[in-house]
Amino acid sequence: MSDNPSQADRQGAPGSPDVPCLVVTDARKRFRRINALDGVDLRVEPGEWLALLGPNGAGKTTLVRSIGGHEKLDSGSIELFGKDTRKLHGRARREGLGVVPQEIALYPLLTARENLSCFAQLLGVPSHDRSDRIDRVLEWTGLTERSDQVIKHFSGGMQRRLNIGCSILHEPKLLLLDEPTVGVDPQSRERIWSMLAELRQKGTSLVLTTHQLDEAEQTADRIVIIDHGKNIASGTMSELVEETIGNRRNVEATFASPIPEGTLITGFELEENRAIGSLDRLDSGLSEFMNQIHAAGLVMQELHVESPNLRDVFLQLTGKDLRE
Repeated sequence: MSDNPSQADRQGAPGSPDVPCLVVTDARKRFRRINALDGVDLRVEPGEWLALLGPNGAGKTTLVRSIGGHEKLDSGSIELFGKDTRKLHGRARREGLGVVPQEIALYPLLTARENLSCFAQLLGVPSHDRSDRIDRVLEWTGLTERSDQVIKHFSGGMQRRLNIGCSILHEPKLLLLDEPTVGVDPQSRERIWSMLAELRQKGTSLVLTTHQLDEAEQTADRIVIIDHGKNIASGTMSELVEETIGNRRNVEATFASPIPEGTLITGFELEENRAIGSLDRLDSGLSEFMNQIHAAGLVMQELHVESPNLRDVFLQLTGKDLRE
């Protein structure tokens, strides 16, 4: 008898600890001459927070739309909680899954409470439970006092929060967020992350696309980077640094006086009284750097050594800034 569980054995209700929330296998989608998705693979475990990054046009939104059922793949498969989505339709497809699109998807002429009521019905929230869930979401989003106001008068940040609130009324175990903080002020961004942190405490899995690399670096358990519709890297922050940058560190030194013309320090750009560059090995490289400074007769005032961040990793892998 085989030790491998059958397909039926692996299937379970949303939230089963031994079943991945999401498995995307060899996802492919073509729009005319553009391969939006060209063999993407993705896996999200229960309770995991995953950041999906890539330059503009890399295929992130197409992938999120495909997982959410708004885009049909040309080939490949998507499993939600162990079930092939090609066999799921309507509410069965939405069970356990929440989707927050990049565009605000609300009814502008309705109040916050009326919007939540519409989405609660759409998502199949039992009628006897709707009122309590709406009240809880209003409190969670900080909109209780504005619940009976028409939302077209809301700020962008308030609409973003309500947009997220509408997507979790059915208490999904997996939440997809496409640029949830785009175009909002810092205070609203902080409130949104506070909201999501509460979901994390409840064990909700999350797939996030964002241009805010600091947010991804601070919150994601794992990071997946795609470019031209393909996976190019996947791992924790430390794993990505090790694979792409290794021991290299950015170094900036400031000197007490301007650097004399003709001075050369290997691997560093010199400007006025600063030297900016990187060292492949901090121990031996820093010693050689100090020897060159001493030989040039320079007196160092400050030395800053920076560990690589996610932007460094991203540039190393794609050769582009995230917004390009």
